[in-house]
Amino acid sequence: MKNAMKVIEKDIPLSYTGNKIKTYLKEEMDLSSRFIRSAAMDKRIRINQKSVKLDYILREGDHLSISLISKETQNIEAEDLPLHVVHEDDALLIVNKAPYMVVHPTRRHQTGTLANAVVHHYRSNNEDTIIRLISRLDMNTSGLTILAKNQFVHSRISQDMQDEHYDKYYTAIVKGDFPEEIRLIDLPIYRDGEGAYQRIIDARGQESRTEVEVIERRNGYSLLLLKLLTGRTHQIRVHLSHIGYPIIGDELYGGELQYIDRQALHATYISFTHPVTGQKMELFADLLEDMVKAGTEIGFDMTKITVDMIPR
Repeated sequence: MKNAMKVIEKDIPLSYTGNKIKTYLKEEMDLSSRFIRSAAMDKRIRINQKSVKLDYILREGDHLSISLISKETQNIEAEDLPLHVVHEDDALLIVNKAPYMVVHPTRRHQTGTLANAVVHHYRSNNEDTIIRLISRLDMNTSGLTILAKNQFVHSRISQDMQDEHYDKYYTAIVKGDFPEEIRLIDLPIYRDGEGAYQRIIDARGQESRTEVEVIERRNGYSLLLLKLLTGRTHQIRVHLSHIGYPIIGDELYGGELQYIDRQALHATYISFTHPVTGQKMELFADLLEDMVKAGTEIGFDMTKITVDMIPR
């Protein structure tokens, strides 16, 4: 299985005999132009064990192999930081990100990020790969974060996300008795200004849709399960705040600092098709201790937050 995740192998069908290999890679394998160019430049595209150019004309009986491993460098410092690995193979690393951790170095946070921790993890396992984040979480949002180990995997899952062949659910605790009848929040999200951090609901914004299910309501608070149908920055936080049910701990969007000192938002579950094996991947990340404690203090039965609550 591991070797299969490092090399794609295909027998060329007779229907592509006489066509350029580039045509087959784009039409039949649905590979991105960027990946095809990169693999060709690195001489990682082979027919019958010999490297070929993109204008190679396919013949009957040709066997294609493409190495997914390429030599790349990235200037991110390795740091031995706690890392909760939920799943790992030669193609993917999926972690349960802790709160208070930026996912990638920025001008203000050059160390202590998830990327720093992952670089250390890769090097400790003698893996020569760079950081390729497929999904990102806000600094104080916890939960499932996906990293690809090569360009092909990154491209495939990113495309699946755009084509909606990918499900992602979050758990949140909000202020107020959330109405059972609100099952979909469909409001455009806009960034008002190039350097603006906070997002707003505005007709000029991008289409943004979030499905909502009420798990439980207690003492003026609600425990929610939310499914992202689009993936805008701060989407869940903006949507819930705008309709009057801000996430507790989310000071940026009007959430009260009570029970918890960061937004009570957790990326709980993801499902997608593995880009190399074709298997359906379903991953669940337990709530972190601070969210469980907050929910319990409010009066929720936090044992309800299991993979069984996910509609499938």
